Amino acid sequence: MDAICSAEEHFRRGEAARASGEHALALEHFRAANRLDPTSPRYRSFFGLCLGLVERRFDKALDLCRSAAKEEFFNPALYHNLARVHLAFGFKAEGIRYLRRGLMIDPDNGPIAADLRIMGVRRSPALGFLSRRHRVNRWLGTIRGHLPVLRRETAT
Repeated sequence: MDAICSAEEHFRRGEAARASGEHALALEHFRAANRLDPTSPRYRSFFGLCLGLVERRFDKALDLCRSAAKEEFFNPALYHNLARVHLAFGFKAEGIRYLRRGLMIDPDNGPIAADLRIMGVRRSPALGFLSRRHRVNRWLGTIRGHLPVLRRETAT
């Protein structure tokens, strides 16, 4: 890595590399940014994300992303990274939980909403006090799916 770059410059280069799909290069830039400024939650979170995606080090990636989100709890991008780490390792429920938390902070966040839409999050059960697999909920869900009037009402 270029030793004369600032932490912010390494971060920008890492973002560009990540956006173009070069995750290994992005990891090196985020690692350098985190090394130059280890107090920045943003650098720590993106370093953790790429560490998980490239080197498959789930525990370390999770620690970095969690500590960043805990420190800067008002930043939806950090929750998005935490969700991506969970999803990359197959923990869908936790990933959805953090995506929703990011949307609570910023309801207009396009990337988080897009990820939720792509995942195809299920609607809530017809009767919330019964389990999703309860016979009555399954029956009402089937009816709700077949009746156009009910579909329109539940979509809003």
